[in-house]
Amino acid sequence: MPFLGKDWRSPGWSWTKTDRGWKRIVFFGHELEDNNKDIDLTELCSDNNENLFVGEVCELANTKRKKEFYNNNTKSQFVFRDKWIYVQKGSTKERHGYCTLGEALNRLDFSSAIQDLRRFNYVAKLFQLIARSQLTSLSGAAQKNYFNILEKIVRKVLEDNYNPRLVKELLQDLSSTLHSLTIHFGRCVLVGNVNIWLCRLDTIVKWQQELNNMQIPKQLYTGMSFNDLPLHMQNQILWKLSDACDIINLGQATPTLHILSENMTLWKKLCQFHFSDKPFCRNLGLTRSDNVDWKLMYFTLQKHYPMKEQYGDTLHFCKHCSTLFWKDFGHPCTSNDPDSCLMPISPQHFIDLFKF
Repeated sequence: MPFLGKDWRSPGWSWTKTDRGWKRIVFFGHELEDNNKDIDLTELCSDNNENLFVGEVCELANTKRKKEFYNNNTKSQFVFRDKWIYVQKGSTKERHGYCTLGEALNRLDFSSAIQDLRRFNYVAKLFQLIARSQLTSLSGAAQKNYFNILEKIVRKVLEDNYNPRLVKELLQDLSSTLHSLTIHFGRCVLVGNVNIWLCRLDTIVKWQQELNNMQIPKQLYTGMSFNDLPLHMQNQILWKLSDACDIINLGQATPTLHILSENMTLWKKLCQFHFSDKPFCRNLGLTRSDNVDWKLMYFTLQKHYPMKEQYGDTLHFCKHCSTLFWKDFGHPCTSNDPDSCLMPISPQHFIDLFKF
């Protein structure tokens, strides 16, 4: 019987009508590049009683063979057509089981997300949080996918020179976690052979060396440069930055930018942006004293409170149908007003969704 309508609990299956009746359509991502894909199903259904397949069982075996060939001959994890996942935390009468962090990691297509600059920092921060505390909760397939995507992140930084500082911090946290797990705990908490993890640890060290030796080539422009801009425009650009390290690094470029980066009003606004909603910090904007070193104040508060995070694009959670998805791809929602049910998910909130 085909699934004809939408349901808040599940989007249902896709069905097609054949001569034998209704048949469920199974999507396993992009078309597989299998050298043996032209093999007719009848060749598999030989007269050998040990390999006797009938109808859909034969097709299922062929699909499984193609999937195994794809996973064994490529580094990327198997690609799913749907870029969303239903977050289920317990069994109900309609649905049994629950969703894990590893399933979400495989289903939400983070491999393509890192190619979008709006999502790169979000994915890198999420992978950093997983490296700190959730690595052992991943399944073997999810761990394989994690390291494959991590390799793509490193390669993108080496090719585009984009935000190497964040990826260096990610690799440092991952290296510390793996060193602690392999040396102090060993195979009791790790999925797979310990020697495989030692090889991964060596790969991480190699990536760190490549990032440390990375040289950013000097760009040759014949037109207007940043230094040709008026001072008030350079100052406005500085005020748009929310990361203190970016302000300090930009201030080291020229003497003029150094003077602009040491402006106490700039650091006061930075303190208010990151810490005004924290306890004991709500009166920062009322302080009118000129003797406050706001730069020192910022780094002092940074030791005690987390900074406010900003991302160009994030995952979204639909409170109506409990679905996690990228907003550009959408999801099968039955709400009359889907936009009112959406909630942006921070990297830490993403981790918390899968804690049981």
